[in-house]
Amino acid sequence: MSVNIQFKKGVLELCVLVLIGRRDRYGYELVQAVSRHVEVAEGALYPLLRRLVSEGFCTTYLQESTEGPPRKYYRLTDTGRKYMHELKQDWNDFVRNVGNLLEERDFDE
Repeated sequence: MSVNIQFKKGVLELCVLVLIGRRDRYGYELVQAVSRHVEVAEGALYPLLRRLVSEGFCTTYLQESTEGPPRKYYRLTDTGRKYMHELKQDWNDFVRNVGNLLEERDFDE
């Protein structure tokens, strides 16, 4: 199924925040996790991660890897966790309202 690029952009931030909220993750791991549900290019994720860090929603730390150089992990801040919950509520409201509109019978039909 082809999903409009604007839909993806709008929901990618929420997906990333939810995944990091479940546990700290590194960039490529996030790409793989999101891609299991929504097709996303690796290059689309890193600017978003930089912005989340610069806006104080995430912090980063390096952790040694047995498979190469140290990996940069992302962790939600308290502000990021609050923001994630707000986005989840907004998303749920949006989906419910659009669903209602789609199911609503138009009396002009």
